[in-house]
Amino acid sequence: MDDKGIEKIISLEDIDYTRFWGTNDKMLDFVRLLFPKLKLIVRGEMLKVIGATDDIALFEDKLGAMMTYYEKFGRINENAIMQIMENGGGPDTEQSDEILVHGRNGLLIKARTPNQQRLVEAVKNNDMVFAIGPAGTGKTYTAVALAVRALKNKEIRRIILTRPAVEAGENLGFLPGDLRDKLDPYLQPLYDALRDMIPQQKLLSYWEDNTIEIAPLAFMRGRTLDNAFVILDEAQNATTAQLKMFLTRMGRNAKFIITGDITQIDLPRNQQSGLVQATQILKDIDGISVIQLDNSDVIRHRLVTRIIKAYEKENGDVKTEN
Repeated sequence: MDDKGIEKIISLEDIDYTRFWGTNDKMLDFVRLLFPKLKLIVRGEMLKVIGATDDIALFEDKLGAMMTYYEKFGRINENAIMQIMENGGGPDTEQSDEILVHGRNGLLIKARTPNQQRLVEAVKNNDMVFAIGPAGTGKTYTAVALAVRALKNKEIRRIILTRPAVEAGENLGFLPGDLRDKLDPYLQPLYDALRDMIPQQKLLSYWEDNTIEIAPLAFMRGRTLDNAFVILDEAQNATTAQLKMFLTRMGRNAKFIITGDITQIDLPRNQQSGLVQATQILKDIDGISVIQLDNSDVIRHRLVTRIIKAYEKENGDVKTEN
């Protein structure tokens, strides 16, 4: 082909291209109006562009900005596209500093209580943060949102999610299936949070290339975790040795969040929770912050708060399921 009719194939596999183009390809039709000299042909995740070299180069530049905007906010509209066409950026009128992640189906994920906001600020100002609180206070969900935001903003290269898999022992061998199958029942809250925040197709690609990694706590031994946002969930069930091992895995450009509920310790009575000890001996170290969440942060059904208070009133040692 001559210069007026070259072809360029662009892959859209890194985004949820069906949502990107909108219902009945509404956004694609709008983009076609903005680039009348180009012929745009979509086949699933592949986009064929036919036209002059200069026109295709401009289109690629603007398409890249559109995809960046979509990845950040989870949606794109005609107003955003026009802003990108005019100046390369998109509108930012939704107080985006308050919004942690633009999730799926228009879900806006943000800190919803004062203590959750304290957790957000602590992660901004510290590389290691302990988030301690009862069930339903949003500590894990907020931690995952912060990790996803860091990944979308390219502040880190990967997310690592870990927890003591079976109470304190991590005895996974007797469970059926591969490692993912064995861990799934214990990591479901983390999966649920990720599915709220990342399109399914994109999430699957992150699993495949280990951009997002799920691993039991024992598998952290011997590793150095660089350029990563690492979340240790249910840390109250890590022993002192396990937690010390984990905390010393921190590498360069890493953020660690350790979440747990010290009222739900499942360790044998002769073993001390590493989380309880760590928050006591590390709280005054510069760069480490300990955030306490409480019943006022419970954002589940209103009965959850009442249930927690009733159990606490009856017996402070009674355990409830998270």
